[in-house]
Amino acid sequence: MGRKAGRSPGETRRLLLDAAGAIIRTRGVSATLDDIAQQAGVSKGGLVYHFASKEDLIRALADDLLQTFRNAVESALDPADTAPGRLTRAYVRACLDTSQDERVLLETIALLAQLITIPAVAELARADAECWDRELRADGLPEEVLALVVSAADGAVNAPLWGTLTRTANLRRLEDQLIRLTLSDCAPPSSGG
Repeated sequence: MGRKAGRSPGETRRLLLDAAGAIIRTRGVSATLDDIAQQAGVSKGGLVYHFASKEDLIRALADDLLQTFRNAVESALDPADTAPGRLTRAYVRACLDTSQDERVLLETIALLAQLITIPAVAELARADAECWDRELRADGLPEEVLALVVSAADGAVNAPLWGTLTRTANLRRLEDQLIRLTLSDCAPPSSGG
C-alpha cells in the first residue's frame, strides 16, 4: 500500500501514533506492528519507514503523550502573570482542564497505564518527571506549597484510574483553590538585608 496522495510524512507519522495509541489501549502492549499498520490503513513497510521497530514506535508514542502535556502547560501560561508560581499555576490549569472530553482523558490514562509497563517508557517518564520537578522547584514557591498543589492536581487528573469521575464544578473549584494557594502570601522571605 503506497503513500496516500496529499498526506505528508508528518501527517502519516501522526496517523501511525494515533493508531498505535488506539490499538495499545484495546489490545495492550502485545499489539503487533501489523495490527497498528492495519489500524492506520498503511502497509507494514510504510509503518517501518517511519518507525524502524515497535520499540521506536512505542517510545515515540510515549514521548508524544509527554510532549502533549508539556504543550498544554505552555498554552496555560498567563503572559500577564509574572509572580512566583507562574509555571505551577499553568501546570494546575493544564491538569484540571475541564474542556477535555472525559472519554479522551480516560483513554489517555488507560494508554499511559499500558505504556508505563515498558521499562524504556518508564525511564522516559521518570526523566520527564525529574525535569518537571526541577522546573517547578525553580518556580519560586515554598516547597510545601508546591508539593501540596502539584500533588493535588496530579491526584485529581488521575482520579479516573480509581473509578472516580470528578464533576466539572468540583474541578473548577479545586483549580481556583490551588491557584489561590500559589498566590497567597507564602513566598519565602527575601534574603536581602
